[in-house]
Amino acid sequence: MVSTRVRTLNELISALSSSPPGVVVIEASIVSPHPILMPRGSELVGVAAADGQTTVLGFSEGGLGLSGNNSVRDLVIVAAPDTRAIFAVAGHEDMGELELRNLTVTGQVGLIFRGGVKSARVVADNVHVAACDTRSYSEQPQKYGVNVLQGAFTVYNFNGDPESRKTATLTNIRAGAKDAPVIGSGVFVSGFGDDGGYVDVDHLTTGAIYSTGMLTYGTADFITAGVFVVYGVRAENVENQEEVVTYGVNDMVLDNWGAVGTWKARAPIVSYGPSGIGFVNFGSVRSFVATREIVTFGAGARGFNQYDGTVDSISFDSITTHGDGSIGIQVSKPIGSLRIERDLTTHGSIGNTLVKGVNMMLPADALSVKRGGSIDSVSIGGDIVTYGANVVSYKIEGGEVLAVQVSGRISAHGEGTKAVELLDGGRSPWPA
Repeated sequence: MVSTRVRTLNELISALSSSPPGVVVIEASIVSPHPILMPRGSELVGVAAADGQTTVLGFSEGGLGLSGNNSVRDLVIVAAPDTRAIFAVAGHEDMGELELRNLTVTGQVGLIFRGGVKSARVVADNVHVAACDTRSYSEQPQKYGVNVLQGAFTVYNFNGDPESRKTATLTNIRAGAKDAPVIGSGVFVSGFGDDGGYVDVDHLTTGAIYSTGMLTYGTADFITAGVFVVYGVRAENVENQEEVVTYGVNDMVLDNWGAVGTWKARAPIVSYGPSGIGFVNFGSVRSFVATREIVTFGAGARGFNQYDGTVDSISFDSITTHGDGSIGIQVSKPIGSLRIERDLTTHGSIGNTLVKGVNMMLPADALSVKRGGSIDSVSIGGDIVTYGANVVSYKIEGGEVLAVQVSGRISAHGEGTKAVELLDGGRSPWPA
């Protein structure tokens, strides 16, 4: 493939316009006043400057468009934070492979495949979206009474054709910085719906993710997540290798509406905002393992919720919540085994929290199994403990637990509290 080295905007445009397309190597930082569309089959590569800094490709307006079989590597790409810095251009039924490697980006990486695009493969590795704001984008999944804001890094099959299928391998994807989160979701992968327009992901691994939706307190119909696997996604392996942190209202940390094989969180999962949830599952997961703590600090910010679908096996290091209405674990659908290696702890009383698009008052119980929910087995390596008035540490409220083992204590500290309570026909062996 022909390789052309460029140092100016005119040279870059000329090289991308040549036929046949080849590899364009950017040797000096360039700013474009308009979007640049890469022709099908072309590649764009940066080089390190004398001081070791990576070449910068900037955009006064717009960003970089990919038309098919493109590769973008070893660059810093800078656009306005509320602009798509890298985007997919419709025009081919098969867009081939889109490769993104070793990129630092300001603005959204927004690969949205619309009607007419039936197939595409996305391969992304070592991509960091440093700053982004996705609040203005109207393409938003809708279900369970809420809309979802897109992510700083987004792969979205927006083609509802049942034959439309995209595949992806996404590794070491990062967003934001500590105390400088991206606005919207962090990493977002979505299909068109549950019955078509799929995205098949063999690997999704993330580095550090920091995000916030900047939603107003009391908002009930919008949510975000640090890592969001949305409907229409079939992901074999998801792994969080570094911490995932969210800061705002209704900012889930990890959220699943799709079908996941194994999900491993190897670093802390932290929520600072109201009605955030460490891990919330509306889809199906074979195995979820969090080897480090899940901690929430906002009012109504829960540790784990199973609202729809199921998980066959789920394991946590520990879960700790701080705030009124901040339930430790709530299960509303049947799941398999639940294991916590250390403690399950809540600090809070009754407070406001978001449930399926409705704000309601709930007590900060430690473990709650609602009617329609069941757990095959519960195993707690440490204590189940609550610190707050009018809450219950182990509450089976119309649901069922088939087997339970608690190695430590079940205790409740506060006025009107109970350690164990079975209500509305709830069934459970007495915690051993």
